[in-house]
Amino acid sequence: MNKNLLIITLFVALTFQLKAQTTANSFDVLVKGGHVIDPKNGIDAVMDIAIKAGKIVKVGKNLPAADARQVVDATGLKVVPGIIDMHAHVFAGTQPDHYLSDGLSALMPDGYTFRVGVTTVVDCGGAGWRNFATFKKNVIDISQTRVLSFLNIVGEGMRGGNYEQDIADMNPKFAASAAKQYKDHVVGFKLAHFNGADWTPTMRAVEAGTIAELPVIIDFGGSQPNLSIQELFFKYLRPGDIYTHTYAALNGAREEIIGTNGALKPFVLEAQKRGIIFDVGYGGASFNYTQAIPALKAGLFPNTISTDLHTGSMNSSMKDQLSVMSKFMNLGMPLFEVIKASTWKPAQVINRTNLGHLSEGAEADIAILNIRKGNFGFYDKTGYKVNGTEKFECELTIKGGKVVYDLNGLTTPIYVK
Repeated sequence: MNKNLLIITLFVALTFQLKAQTTANSFDVLVKGGHVIDPKNGIDAVMDIAIKAGKIVKVGKNLPAADARQVVDATGLKVVPGIIDMHAHVFAGTQPDHYLSDGLSALMPDGYTFRVGVTTVVDCGGAGWRNFATFKKNVIDISQTRVLSFLNIVGEGMRGGNYEQDIADMNPKFAASAAKQYKDHVVGFKLAHFNGADWTPTMRAVEAGTIAELPVIIDFGGSQPNLSIQELFFKYLRPGDIYTHTYAALNGAREEIIGTNGALKPFVLEAQKRGIIFDVGYGGASFNYTQAIPALKAGLFPNTISTDLHTGSMNSSMKDQLSVMSKFMNLGMPLFEVIKASTWKPAQVINRTNLGHLSEGAEADIAILNIRKGNFGFYDKTGYKVNGTEKFECELTIKGGKVVYDLNGLTTPIYVK
């Protein structure tokens, strides 16, 4: 063999070898054979999803498994965008008198997120402008879970008691300034637990939202006489602002959405059409079937499904994000809408539209869910129980293109060496 022919032969062989290596590693992870539900893109079909360098690079049918370093067998399972829990409390700390603001009632996120398909959690008002830097350092910066925040209009955050009644500490300019300083993390403003029959706190939260061009999330509680929710929806809140604990009955502490006649008040649906966002915010005391059942029958499905996760809710009737989603599915909310209210819609509400969907080029956050069949009981804080035949269970979670939770070893290989 002459020298030139030898060079050509070696070149061709090397080319084929490099091509084979490129093909073999063209995907980092391939999720194969699952029923993909992607509300943003209207996908509700069996598809494969390929991931490379933390991004979704291909969504299609019959993608070759040989092209991937890891393959996830999602046959018979639901493949959905990484779930967004838009109302949780993760500003955990060690201060005994700080409630949900660097206190003992909030929870570090990573232990409660990936195992239920949640890849993004929004702390709902734990931190205010005075202590957001502590929250960022102690929780946001060290968590694998993506942690965002509604900033409390109270500078001290959600410390409880008199701190949350201090109108003088509700400074919209300081709050808006902090939101702009931490714009990568702050998605809006929170007002909670104010007991006075006074609209000033609401107006200050909305003022902060207007300055920073961000939504507000409102949690009424305790005012006597009750502040009018109709007035809240149509006079004070803007389209895109959020009313949380929608389905709560709080023993007269605030006006309920269900009237004394047992029917949904008509103006509530009008408010939803106007653009007010109705959030579940389940919590330890903020969901009642006596509110939810007639509300859903009247057509008031939640825009966003969330947990209000904290030590007082995780082991009571709330449990976790998938438990709350299961309750709404068993109340007749269509599966597609349950997934939308837990993924794409919250992403829109918090203005993080790079999340909550499975588009090519999107962040590779994915939850793979099993819908178990059987006889299940779902109860609320009063012990009111609804029997159901289906509930969600998380089989596997992918965050930023990496498998971070795998219940039954669906990944081959399970660990990449």
